Amino acid sequence: MNDYLNPALLRDKLQEWLDRRIEIVLAQLLRAGVLSAALVVIAGAVLYLGAHPRAHVDYRTFHAEPEQLRGVHGVLDAALQGQAMGIMQLGLLLLIATPIARVVFSVFAFALEGDRMYVVFTLIVLSVLLYSLFGSFLIA
Repeated sequence: MNDYLNPALLRDKLQEWLDRRIEIVLAQLLRAGVLSAALVVIAGAVLYLGAHPRAHVDYRTFHAEPEQLRGVHGVLDAALQGQAMGIMQLGLLLLIATPIARVVFSVFAFALEGDRMYVVFTLIVLSVLLYSLFGSFLIA
């Protein structure tokens, strides 16, 4: 019998191709997230240094971020207004969102493969990630 017509072999080859494709997409997702975050931070830094070329940094005293840049909405507003600090903070938010996007994609990939156990585990990881980011809003 021809090996190409063997249903078990075809299923194994398809599964192997799907696994490889998922790994490639995950790697591209991580690469795109990190590169886009880096480019946004660099763009914000160039704008900041262009506006403050001789800024002196005092490392002996801690200076917190302005109140506006302590929340996602404030960061988005500042970035859309072209404020350099807001753009840099947006890049950091993109960097934080990258592994979350990877976990969300993994949930769908495991569901596509029919692997219920890994779907449950990945959903648990996703809920821990989301709670670590937004849990303070639930408590307050």
